[in-house]
Order: sequence, then C-alpha cells, then structure tokens
Amino acid sequence: MKKLLCLTLALALALTLLAGCSSASSSTPAQSTPADSTPAQSAPAADDTPADEPVTMKWAVWDIDATAYYQPLLDAYQEVAPNVTIEMVDLGSTDYQTVLATQLSGGADDLDIITVKDIPGYANLVNLGMLEPLNDYSTTDTSLYGGTVEQITVDGKYYALPFRSDFWVVFYNKALFDAANVDYPTNDMTLDEYDELARQMTSGSGAEKVYGCHYHTWRSAVQLFGILDGKNTIVDGEYEFLKPYYERILAQQKDGICMDYATLKTSSTHYSGVFYNNQVAMMNMGSWFIATQIEKVKAGESLATEWGIVKYPHPDGVPAGTTLGTITTLAINSKSSNKQAAADFINFVCGEEGQKVVSSTGTIPAIKTSETMAAIANLDGFPQDENSKEALNVVQTYLEMPLHEKSADIETELNNAHDNIMTENVTLEQGLSDMTDGVQSVLNS
Repeated sequence: MKKLLCLTLALALALTLLAGCSSASSSTPAQSTPADSTPAQSAPAADDTPADEPVTMKWAVWDIDATAYYQPLLDAYQEVAPNVTIEMVDLGSTDYQTVLATQLSGGADDLDIITVKDIPGYANLVNLGMLEPLNDYSTTDTSLYGGTVEQITVDGKYYALPFRSDFWVVFYNKALFDAANVDYPTNDMTLDEYDELARQMTSGSGAEKVYGCHYHTWRSAVQLFGILDGKNTIVDGEYEFLKPYYERILAQQKDGICMDYATLKTSSTHYSGVFYNNQVAMMNMGSWFIATQIEKVKAGESLATEWGIVKYPHPDGVPAGTTLGTITTLAINSKSSNKQAAADFINFVCGEEGQKVVSSTGTIPAIKTSETMAAIANLDGFPQDENSKEALNVVQTYLEMPLHEKSADIETELNNAHDNIMTENVTLEQGLSDMTDGVQSVLNS
C-alpha cells in the first residue's frame, strides 16, 4: 500500500450547496465537452476516438434532483462539445463512496468520470488503484486551486481535480441580535469573544428559548477549532491538544448556551431546522448552507429572514479568516475506455470557465477569482451587508480531514470518541485517551 503524503498547506477556498439524501439509482442523459478539443498541453492518447467523433460517457454523481450545478455544467459543456453525451448515474448520497468503490471493484469501464465526495473516499480509491493519475491530462494551472492539489498529491501524482470547495463560517440571526440590542458578530472574533457573545445572546426558556450558539453533531464542529493554528492535524494520533476546545463547548452545553448533544443525536435534529425556526443566534456551519438558506427564505420555509455571515472564530494568535474546508473533486476511472474525453470534461468543469458556471448556481468553486466570488455575493437573497460579503474572503483554510492512507479508519475512531465525550458517557480525559489509543491502533496496524 502506498504511503500517502499528508499535508496541511493553506488553501483559499470558498463554498457550496451540500446535496441531501437520495438512494435512487438513475441515468439521466445530457450532452457535453471542452471549449477546445485541443489540450493546452500534450496529453497521452488514452483512447483512439477522433476528437470530433461522437462519444458517450457516464458520470458517477449523487442527488441529481437536489444539486443545482450538474445540469448547468452539462449545458455549458454541450455548447463547446456537441459531439459528447454524458449520462449521469446517481449512486445516492448516503453510502455514495461505498457504492462507488463496489461498482469499480469489478474492473468495469461503464463509469468514466468519477465524482469523489471526500478525502477518505479519495484515499481509498487511490489505494485500490481505481483512479487514473491526472498529471499528464490536466490543462489547468494547479496553482489556481490555492494549494488544494498539493494536499491530495500522492508520491508526486494527483488523481483528481477540485471543482467545488466549502469552508466554515458563522451564520447569525440579525433579528435576534436586534431584539436583544446586541451588536452583530464581527469578522475578527477570537474564541473568547465568541463565547462571551454566545452567552450574552442566550435567553428565555422552554419553547421560547434562544441559544447563543449551535454545534451540529459532527465531530468537526468541535474538533476542528484545534487545528486552526496549523500546529496539529486530526490524523497525528495525539489528541491532548483538543482538550481546551472540548472543555469550552462542554461548559457551554452544561450552561445551556448551546443545545444538548445527546438530545440532538437521539432526536436526529438537523442544524437547518434550528436556524430556520429562530432558535439559535449563531451557528457554525459550512458555506454550503448559504444557497440552502437563500432558497428556504424565498420558499417561506425559513423564518430567519434577516441573517448574515461572518468569518470563523479563531484562537488567540491565529489570523482572522483562518478556517476549515472540504473539497469535492472529479477523477477518471482507471479502467475507462474514454480517458481523454473524460479528461477534457474534467478540464472544462475544473477550469476557469466551468468554475464560473459553478459559482453562478450559488456553489463555491474551487478556483476563487474576483468574478466567481462576486457571483456568490451578488446572488439574489445573499446578505448585502459588507461584513457578510467580506466573510467570503478567507486567508487560510485547512482540510477537515488531511490525506492519509488510513483516513477512513481514523475517522471512525474520532467519531466514536467524540460521541462518548459529548454525551458524557466518559470523562473528557478518558475520551481523549480512547481517541489516541484508537487512532494509534489504526496507524500501527
């Protein structure tokens, strides 16, 4: 098994709509290809089909009906590559990576273009030899991705290119702040200032209670505060550095500043609902929620009609605008019979023209330019205050889960320990010890 290079370089990311749940399998035809069928640099002859001959490919995706950017990308690609037909194959979002790996494990070439959902999934597919290296296929300057490609490079090769990227911000309810006569949060909040503001904004009781802040049940909502200083990563195998962050949020939970983790978990409460219903003043969440919140306000489903965003709170000594992010990438099935045609499509989507299409749908693209970010800020329904617009400009973004050959198993251990700590099934000290022991066992296996 290859040893994967694990980097925590900075990257300047910016956002998207997270697809919901779907398990139905469908195949939706659509046409597509690149603006110029002649690559900007020489690429290997992966197939023998002439550039102007009809080509049909299949693209593995999830949640076709709930995702805003699929069809616009295909429509835009059709304009420049009318000879290419791309059929989207919906593998569902819940177990997407597992279903995908199962489909590819037989060595079949019926999927050409692969959407890779997360870093553990990427690591697994690379380990299994299911993805084609893109070094000789890419026609886009990889420096435009702000360090992302370096973070997913394995032994000098990268097997996917990012087309969307999300980062964490703080969503806040302006109406609740106005009612409490409290100043809005700012784009430069330390964790101490954030804690003080959350406590100030907590009021009421029972059904009328307003919580000052909110953390979803993902481990990232707590643990990732600890890697903002760039000194640690979540795959190191040592987790004592997380202690002060857990202490702070457990104290907020005890004091009723945020909702109880165990209650959220057992009731399967979704973070969107508590924000829509004006139950929380501030909520740490990914930029993917921007497009969803805009949509739900327009549909009358979100009562939080007056809202804004600010940059993620940071520890003392860490620059404002430092945050955490995730990427979604495109890759080529190593068994595909249409590698060059697949590469042409990927170069279009992940290149500057495709990134304009992505941003026009309210999804944060992987390439952040003044044009793509202005498209997000100018969306109908996006908060028009200057702080919200400025919140889109991050200075440093660390991947939530760095590339590691055992990242999927590490994730399992982190999740188990997090759950026990937040439900107080174990003491914080015991939970961190279990986390360390569990991950060390994975690393040494």
